[in-house]
Amino acid sequence: MPLPADQLAEYLAFAEQLADASAEAIRPYFRSQLEVMDKGRQVFDPVTVADKAAEQAMRKLIRDRYPTHGILGEEDGAQSGSSPLTWVLDPIDGTRAFITGLPLWGTLIALNDGHGPVLGVMNQPFTGERFIGTTAGARSNGARLRTRSCESLSSAVLMATTPDMFQTPEQRAAFDAVASRARLTRYGGDCYAYCMLASGFVDAIVEASLQPYDIQALIPIIEGAGGVVSAWDGSSAQNGGAVVACGDPRLHAQLVEHLRHAL
Repeated sequence: MPLPADQLAEYLAFAEQLADASAEAIRPYFRSQLEVMDKGRQVFDPVTVADKAAEQAMRKLIRDRYPTHGILGEEDGAQSGSSPLTWVLDPIDGTRAFITGLPLWGTLIALNDGHGPVLGVMNQPFTGERFIGTTAGARSNGARLRTRSCESLSSAVLMATTPDMFQTPEQRAAFDAVASRARLTRYGGDCYAYCMLASGFVDAIVEASLQPYDIQALIPIIEGAGGVVSAWDGSSAQNGGAVVACGDPRLHAQLVEHLRHAL
């Protein structure tokens, strides 16, 4: 059963409080000389004190305000709650951009009701941009967001954070085939690229190796703006993995048909 409108509004206002708190924790560290640690996975996976401080600030607010809610965060993992509601947090999505001084990163905040994310916030404290999505629509700093029409891949602007994210030869071959047909392919962007899709500047994003906290906040933003987000086989993208997002549902259907065989 969907959350009542007044309750959704309450949680959205709280999500904006979380965005404010994380921004205060992050701002002093951006474009500063700070230690970068490696999480020690197969590829360089950086984390900084800014990531940790921002997530800790958000977790404290959630525990104080909604102690029964669950929390899933990139840095401190999962904390179960007695409520079906779970806050899904990525304090700095795009840490590689963050440590190189590029503003193509953001704080991701989602609320999942047990079935899927019902609200999402992407906050970029350096540029002052805040993207918000719910079933009622998507906005950025008060302005309504709408994806643009693009039925043909040959007319599309395609983005992916990096071609290195495709884990199998089949995934890489499927992405390369899509990229070869797109009008323009750009790399980088992380969560910022998804918000540019919701804003009508990007037509498609094809990625893999995502975690739930990488994508859940972005789903309500893109869907609220009229776009579509799914796994490569058309199923829910909320668990991460291989994800395709499009501003035009017609283009999305074409890409799913092409990509589903590579899973």
